[in-house]
Formats: sequence, structure tokens, C-alpha cells
Amino acid sequence: MRRDGALRGLTVDDGTVWLWNVRHRHPDCRTVLALRRAERPHALLRLVFREAPGRAVAGFTMGRHEVLAVDGGWLNLDEPGVVRRFLDAAVARGLVPTANGVREEDGRPLFDELTADGG
Repeated sequence: MRRDGALRGLTVDDGTVWLWNVRHRHPDCRTVLALRRAERPHALLRLVFREAPGRAVAGFTMGRHEVLAVDGGWLNLDEPGVVRRFLDAAVARGLVPTANGVREEDGRPLFDELTADGG
């Protein structure tokens, strides 16, 4: 099992290397997927998934970094293919910062988009 927050790499079609990690945080029970280009390590996008009615994040009876909606949809943020789908959706929406700094976004709209076809 990977250490929580361990940095991982993902190379996309154009050769760009992306660094990413996933962490689960408390006290407000949230799971955070962080994405950044390797050549711009200080331009960080954080997709935040919080507990909400009908929405759950990793915890008892679930895997370490899973997010789900009770009415449908489940994704494991430890899977590189899932991270790639979030990355592609974030890039398409212009969410990835190009200058140094941290941009924090609610990850649920992207989750809903990615699970609209059943996951």
C-alpha cells in the first residue's frame, strides 16, 4: 500500500509529465487530489471531495481514496486511469493554474461529469 500523499508521475500523450498525489484529511473529512506539471511544481491544482448528503469519501467500509455518490458513481483516486480522466476534465475546463500558486476547486462537478455514463 502506498503512503498517503506519496507523489506519483503520469505522462500524457504530448509527453508532459504530471505529478499527483491523494490525501485524506480531517477534521472536516475530505479527500484531496493534487495535480501539477513536473516543470511547474509550484502551480498546483487541488480537487477537493468533501462529505455531503448523498456523497461519501474514503472511510469505514470504503477503500483508502474512494469517492462516491449514493445515487450512482464511484471512483478510486489511487488509480492512474481515474486520475488521468480528472486531469483531462480539469484541463478542458481551464482549471489548471499556469502561474505559481494553489488553486482549490470542488471536485464534485468533475466527479459528476466522469460518472455520468456510469463510472
